[in-house]
Amino acid sequence: MNPLVPLWVLLANVAVLLAGWLIQRRLRNAGLADLLWACCICASAIYYAVVSSGSPTSQLLVALMGGLWGFRLIMHLLRRILVEREDARYRHLREARPDDEGLFFGLFVLRALSANLYSLPLYVAASNPLADVDVWTLLAAATYLIGMSGEAYADLQLSTFRNNPRHLGHTCRRGLWRYSRHPNYFFSAVHWSSYAFLAVGMPWPLWSLTLLGPLLTVLGWVVSIPAAEAQAIRTRGDDYRHYRAATPMLLPWFPRGWPDDQPETSSWQTPLPPSRRTVRAATRVPPQAYVRRETPPPPSRTSGSEISPDG
Repeated sequence: MNPLVPLWVLLANVAVLLAGWLIQRRLRNAGLADLLWACCICASAIYYAVVSSGSPTSQLLVALMGGLWGFRLIMHLLRRILVEREDARYRHLREARPDDEGLFFGLFVLRALSANLYSLPLYVAASNPLADVDVWTLLAAATYLIGMSGEAYADLQLSTFRNNPRHLGHTCRRGLWRYSRHPNYFFSAVHWSSYAFLAVGMPWPLWSLTLLGPLLTVLGWVVSIPAAEAQAIRTRGDDYRHYRAATPMLLPWFPRGWPDDQPETSSWQTPLPPSRRTVRAATRVPPQAYVRRETPPPPSRTSGSEISPDG
């Protein structure tokens, strides 16, 4: 392994994220940092597979595994940036510190460093000269498929939930999100564990670098989960508090009260608000209400004189 290779990747990551920081100053969307982070890891996987001196099997698997994972995440984040508003966590930071551009500058620089550390397991796995189609390779592929499919499925379920107007202000409780409050984080850790299996056979000091992916993911849990859940409580209140009390945080498991854990006011049962057309139809006056009334004419002076005083 050439130590200069990760250094060049680090410099490239910093340049990309700094350019992204300048762009987000105009766009006012710090979610660009997440998108560029995924782009850096995807590009690093392909670059490491090309320049490493490992076996063809290890090079091909790293290019496919890291490239597909990164591409899937890029498309997911790109859709969010183009369609949705800035992530609520970043909006909260802007509201708390509106004139502090140094905060977002530091955020983008940390994303560049994080992308470089996350990509090191890819370089180690791609440099494994002993990797072949054996039990460790099959275990790495199985772990990767479980992690990536679970993460993609969780993101798809949450996106589908959020795109439905009737779910505004409610918490997703269907699919993987019924059994874990953060299934995407859990399966992300499973995905990063696959490169440790692919690098089996490398010397211990180098192989230990493959543990950076799972360890950094766990560290991200410590930082990201409290912030994400605090934001969820600010926007969803008691609905999320009840969800948090009944649902495991990471490891998917049966929620408290299963299978009757779904509340009566579940967002999946909340009807859509009536449209304008429905309101107009409900308030429309029936045709019989417009029947013409015959109003008798007022009595004339002549007819009034013929009325007797006794009535």
